[in-house]
Amino acid sequence: MAELKEGDSAPQFTAKDQHGKTISLNDYVGKNVVLYFYPKDDTPGCTAEACNFRDNYHRLQQEGYVVLGVSTDDETSHQKFITKYELPFTLIADDKKEIVEAYGVWVEKNMYGKKYMGTARKTFVIDADQKINKIITKVDTANSSQQVLDLLAKD
Repeated sequence: MAELKEGDSAPQFTAKDQHGKTISLNDYVGKNVVLYFYPKDDTPGCTAEACNFRDNYHRLQQEGYVVLGVSTDDETSHQKFITKYELPFTLIADDKKEIVEAYGVWVEKNMYGKKYMGTARKTFVIDADQKINKIITKVDTANSSQQVLDLLAKD
């Protein structure tokens, strides 16, 4: 599959959120979406990233954006993560790895010489017409929402 780039149509998906409710990208037609991919609930970098989105959530909403987080964790894991850190946005359970595959973020990783497959940390800013407006590949976990806001300020 070719790597997604800015201007491409955002790949459609349907999956379950933290409550087991079916959610799809089509639910957000006409809305701007920050779709961020992260490796694992309740790990240091992913927690920093989620909490940063939490801390700037109202500002992103004021700018007209919906925040959706995606990992391959299941609904129960997402529920615990949301409760523990009081996250105000939806987390999508991609336990079948369909969304991470469609967005090209299911990649080979290497830790201590051991190769394995995992989710690359990447953020997609999707416009109301469901086109990819911006892609952040070098995510600063402690300032991830500010990275999005800085990009939006440049437009």
